[in-house]
Amino acid sequence: MKALAERLDEATLNGRAIPRLTTTTDLGVPAAYEVQRAVIERRLARGERVIGVKMGFTSRAKMVQMGVDDVIWGVLTDAMLIESDLDLSGLIHPRIEPEIAFLIERPVRTPADAIAAVGAVAVGYEVLDSRYQDFSFTLPDVIADNASASGFGLGPWHRPRDVGNLGLVMEIDGRPVASGSSASILGDPVRSLTAAARLAHAGGFELQPGWVVLAGAATAAVPLPARAHVRVRAAGLGHVEVTTR
Repeated sequence: MKALAERLDEATLNGRAIPRLTTTTDLGVPAAYEVQRAVIERRLARGERVIGVKMGFTSRAKMVQMGVDDVIWGVLTDAMLIESDLDLSGLIHPRIEPEIAFLIERPVRTPADAIAAVGAVAVGYEVLDSRYQDFSFTLPDVIADNASASGFGLGPWHRPRDVGNLGLVMEIDGRPVASGSSASILGDPVRSLTAAARLAHAGGFELQPGWVVLAGAATAAVPLPARAHVRVRAAGLGHVEVTTR
């Protein structure tokens, strides 16, 4: 697993796409998560720290496309947090999608604790960047690749509120490129939050105070161009912006 993790980590550091791991390796889902953990361990050894988790395959259409019946998750580190400016030169296939984010304010020991542990909610975005050639992968491949996580940004935090059916719009250079409802995230982003707690518990750890949970995409991901200004708005949650170069 360490050798596979090294291949993925080097692809990230060098900005070079690699063939799918499953092309040469018989990789199941449990083993793929072992590779993911090994990738994160390499990042932590370089001084990064875990600050949350991201959810993937949170739309029914994506589950059907990938032939799965459950969500997947990846890990967020502090190095992935984007303030307002993003250099795309080291990325391979950058794409962006609008998100609903939860801020955890107390430990989540069981999935039942998740909702009460939320201290704030925000609109956000996630930058995806599969390390595989042609943005093509199987389920184990994408899990091993930390669910294609690359970066994320957050708008202002708000007191917990109902986020079950909020309209979201993403614009690039003032032109709408994607719109949808937070209801497309498992019917309600709160379900994604509890799924994050369930998967974390199954993986042997807890969601921690101060961590962010990205609930999943409210629309399809859109290619992210350089020298662009992106703005994501969510009804009642304001907006978040990023400029690329």
